[in-house]
Amino acid sequence: MELKITCIPGDGIGPEIVSEAKKVLDAVAKKYGHTMNYTDILMGGASIDAYGVPLTDEAIQTARDADAVLMGSIGGNTTTSPWYKLPPNLRPEAGLLALRKALNLFANLRPAVLYEELAEACPLKEEISSAGFDMLIMRELTGGLYFGERKTIEENGVMKAIDTLTYDENEIRRIAIKGFDIAMKRRKKVTSVDKANVLDSSRLWRKVVEEVAKDYPEVTLEHMLVDNCAMQLVKDPAQFDVILTENMFGDILSDEASMVTGSIGMLASASLNDTKFGLYEPSHGSAPDIAGKDIANPIATVLSAAMMLRYSFDLDREADAIEAAVKKVLQDGYRTVDIMSEGCTQVGCRQMGDLLAERIGL
Repeated sequence: MELKITCIPGDGIGPEIVSEAKKVLDAVAKKYGHTMNYTDILMGGASIDAYGVPLTDEAIQTARDADAVLMGSIGGNTTTSPWYKLPPNLRPEAGLLALRKALNLFANLRPAVLYEELAEACPLKEEISSAGFDMLIMRELTGGLYFGERKTIEENGVMKAIDTLTYDENEIRRIAIKGFDIAMKRRKKVTSVDKANVLDSSRLWRKVVEEVAKDYPEVTLEHMLVDNCAMQLVKDPAQFDVILTENMFGDILSDEASMVTGSIGMLASASLNDTKFGLYEPSHGSAPDIAGKDIANPIATVLSAAMMLRYSFDLDREADAIEAAVKKVLQDGYRTVDIMSEGCTQVGCRQMGDLLAERIGL
């Protein structure tokens, strides 16, 4: 199979971690008989330095022409970088927002996995962390409160701010379908999170999700109020498989879930549109303070590449091989500095990529 992938190395440690992800993908291609065709584009600070804008129209078109996009990290130090003296629409992160809009990336996927080998990094009690967990938060990315009408007015001499939370049934249905489709590739359980006891938008959300669920009889559906979900994430995270929710709730819950894993350097993410196309990137930032030092952890980007194989190319066997390689490296006691613990062997970014590539298909 030929895989056409646009790569965005980005800023900071981005080029280093994308390089190692490519190394692992190339090992997959060799093992399973695929061809990887990469095309690099600039985005973020790198694009600002080269072209004066965080994302060019040509770069957007190159991304559109690919089957998927694999990204490192963008941005720099917000207090010292000259990029952040520019107007907001010309700063590095504006490029990512523009790309999401241009590619209609409405579904955000944030896995939160606690590996047995990293359980000691989990901030939860041992009786909770010992059970492990493997969940995926499916967040609607282009609607809701963040994209509704907003204004600030003065009324009777008092300042008043108004933000509008709006969803229509089509926006809810398409994210629900994505959630159930992905649950079919996992443990076949969806927890739909809302605030249906208060919000009309949540009542519509629940109604449409229940309609979609009828087309997936193998998937178990449960509803959970968002406040309860926030509590359950720290009380019993092992109960969750796919958490399906709207934009603001997903923003908050995905950050909570990432923290209970204890290591953001291990967390992948994806943003999908209504086809198989997706943008895959680590959840962490560009870490400009360690860029070029060969100490970054590439595992989140490598796991993002595994998600790309699974969700954009339906190559589940190959995705499983990458995830198994990550687990094997951890079992063998290799760690980058951010996840280092006593008795393990510390390695750099490049060596971690080599170790992962060596274990593909073992």
